[in-house]
Amino acid sequence: MRRSLVLLCAGLTLLSAGAASAENATPHNLILFIPDGLRALKVTPETAPTMAAVRDKGVNFKNPHSMFPTFTMANSSAMATGHYLGDTGTFSNTIWTGYVSKPAGDTVTPFLENDAVLGDVDEHFQDDYLDEQTLLKLARKAGYSTAAIGKVGPTYLFDHTDCACKGAVHSIVVDDATGSKTGVSLSDEVKDALNKVNLPLSAPSRGDNGKAGDAKTPGTTTANTAQQAYFADVATKVVLPMFKARNKPFVLVFWSRDPDGSQHNQGDSLNKVTPGINGPTTMASIKNADDNLAQLRKALDDLGLAASTNIIVSADHGFSTISKESKTSPAAKLSYDDTPKDFLPMGFLALDLAKALDLPLFDPNDKNAAVKEGAHPKAGNGVLGKDPEKPELVVASNGGSDLVYLPTKDKKLASRVVKALLAQDYVSGLFVDDSLGEIPGTLPLSQINLKGKAVTPTPAIVVNFRSYVEGCNEPTNCSVEVADTVLRQGQGMHGSFGRGDTMNFMAAIGPDFKAAFADPLPVSNADVGATAAKLMDLKGKPNGKLLGRVMTEAMPNGATPKAVSDTIRSDRAEGGLRTVLKLQRVGQQRYFDVAGFPGRTVGLDAESAKQKTAGK
Repeated sequence: MRRSLVLLCAGLTLLSAGAASAENATPHNLILFIPDGLRALKVTPETAPTMAAVRDKGVNFKNPHSMFPTFTMANSSAMATGHYLGDTGTFSNTIWTGYVSKPAGDTVTPFLENDAVLGDVDEHFQDDYLDEQTLLKLARKAGYSTAAIGKVGPTYLFDHTDCACKGAVHSIVVDDATGSKTGVSLSDEVKDALNKVNLPLSAPSRGDNGKAGDAKTPGTTTANTAQQAYFADVATKVVLPMFKARNKPFVLVFWSRDPDGSQHNQGDSLNKVTPGINGPTTMASIKNADDNLAQLRKALDDLGLAASTNIIVSADHGFSTISKESKTSPAAKLSYDDTPKDFLPMGFLALDLAKALDLPLFDPNDKNAAVKEGAHPKAGNGVLGKDPEKPELVVASNGGSDLVYLPTKDKKLASRVVKALLAQDYVSGLFVDDSLGEIPGTLPLSQINLKGKAVTPTPAIVVNFRSYVEGCNEPTNCSVEVADTVLRQGQGMHGSFGRGDTMNFMAAIGPDFKAAFADPLPVSNADVGATAAKLMDLKGKPNGKLLGRVMTEAMPNGATPKAVSDTIRSDRAEGGLRTVLKLQRVGQQRYFDVAGFPGRTVGLDAESAKQKTAGK
């Protein structure tokens, strides 16, 4: 029976979920604030004064890391569980599930930023596709008040499973879909509280901010202010006062769509890579997110909660400007009604693989219709083979990296795919499922923590796209990447293994963090989940072993481990290309800086290929 999206109870057996930390007579509260797509070095006292103050007066995580692939749902799963993607199975925003998801539009390649889709995928994978306990569920079971507010998809993921138990208290979930048929239902208590402060029961749309434009029409020049003002008002006028009145500790997740949404859709740079994502629309979106955090901090002060509340600010990923250029792609040499001449169309990876492998291409987002010459898949995804119901190959299009699945696990086909990919100038680094064996030019998925206990299908090949620097002297602020997306050259994207995408903004402040401390150690979004759980003394039995670490060095009297740098190189493929991975280690914990073909990835110059091999 299809489950309702209404969160009625936890429905998850916890072996242990301790209440308050024994070290604190009164447990501290936690706000996890996610400024989606915020680059670390774009935060200054001028551009984002509130976040700069948190960083400078609290803990400045100077060596931050997004999960790769550097996408929203992937990183949400890491923050929500403390696990790497090999355990959560959220390998990207769009994945291949191996079954047809009706809420996603009758496709085997669902886009996960949708509450109804998450419910459907959960149901298919034994009611919890993450297969790991989430932060808000653990906190709720331990007696905390819990809420998740903001961008649809990652917000719900923090407490996404439910059952039909009566009278259960559940997390408050308010996102883009609130008030719609696909949204998570609000309790009567929340509805009454919204009415009392004259806030609507339905979230507003993004308005002009949601307009991406097309090849001839610029996208938005407006930040997502109206929608996020609603979310900030819900948090500060409804949720925090409600939690204050309950007189028990709380956890609030606030997921700000900006700057991500505005950077994706910005119309400041139509078909040009400069200014790209460094124009006025982006700067307005960064200020918008900062204003939301300022409103939250003021509410804490007004309610007398500031001294007892920890705040962790962690962007899910960095950001890059889109390039649609390639000299080798057969797809770029054809003409399309919606694509400028000589530019890569959406779905170019599926198109190029179909041609190289001489396989028919079908569109999983168009009822498996055959993709004709001069056309491209509607959402970029593709199923390849004689029978679309039994494909030999599936491509999940995402942006700065794509996923390739081999349902038949054919090793010979995997080698042919790799050979085809190595011939394209837009590729920079390949990672292959360990079960397919060693293929020259590639590294195994296990090296980047993509091979674990995931219950969703594991990609056979993860394809990283080329990135480079254009427009300024600060590489992570001016990264440009080839992206498989409907968005246009000059707009914004992420997902690659370049440092522009892996370097997310991270900071923290509060009673359980050091003051004015610059942390030089590598940290990651998986560490955010692990640290949040530690602060609240939440314990659960993990299914996977790919766990983040507690950032003890950022806590008063906490242990300060040592970090070392490392480089791993694959064997050379025919033609000389090899995938190089630069990383850091803290004990057994690994942090991935950049990876790709030297000279084709931001942060990985040509000299990196000559460094010492660290093993496989």
